[in-house]
Amino acid sequence: MKGLSLAVLSLMMGVALEAFGGSVDYEVNGVAFEGYLENASADAPLVLLIHDWDGLTDYEVKRAGMLKELGYSVFAIDLYGKGIRPTELADKKKCMTMLTGDREKMRAYMVKALAFAEEQGLNTDNCVVMGYCFGGTAALELARSGEELKGFATFHGGLGLPEGQDYSKVKGEYLIMHSITDGMAPFSQLAEGLEKAGVGAQLICYAGAPHGWTVFDSTRYAEKQDGESWNLFIQYLEDLF
Repeated sequence: MKGLSLAVLSLMMGVALEAFGGSVDYEVNGVAFEGYLENASADAPLVLLIHDWDGLTDYEVKRAGMLKELGYSVFAIDLYGKGIRPTELADKKKCMTMLTGDREKMRAYMVKALAFAEEQGLNTDNCVVMGYCFGGTAALELARSGEELKGFATFHGGLGLPEGQDYSKVKGEYLIMHSITDGMAPFSQLAEGLEKAGVGAQLICYAGAPHGWTVFDSTRYAEKQDGESWNLFIQYLEDLF
């Protein structure tokens, strides 16, 4: 009876996990975080999604749902802390610079989020990291740490190379989607760094797209470029997985 009960419990847990989708609480070094998880199916490839500078909002939740519909599990991680979702420009900048000014903390938060995803039964062995704006900055930071994942993708992310860093430890395939008129760090700096490290990468520049062109219902939204970049990202996932 005991063996049968354990088998039934394992089956029930498996079904629950497969059907699960919603907010999840986790902790890093005593700090509470609230992420969002979508599990498409057992062993489905995983996309680790990193939010824009306003924190994990309905935008990332919507993108997570779009990916789940295509058969991918998604863990949208939280880098700011539970309940910290800035709405004012000054607060967004403050939250972002607290992490860009402490790269070790940023890396620790991402590594612990990956560990949490693995604890939930998500397929971290078959995983791509993607990020928007600040999330793109964070994705490249995780890449430079040498984390062994399938790939790293950014949408209008920060491309600057922090002092003392390079791309010598990076793994995986890269998809970098940017705007010609973005005004962020030079595209060429990233290209040179990846080329020197011998990293497989696609670097795409979109004309007519302002910074943040993927953000639905904003004045910056560019439907054509959003559709093109999203389709390219989906093709990238299909090729890797």
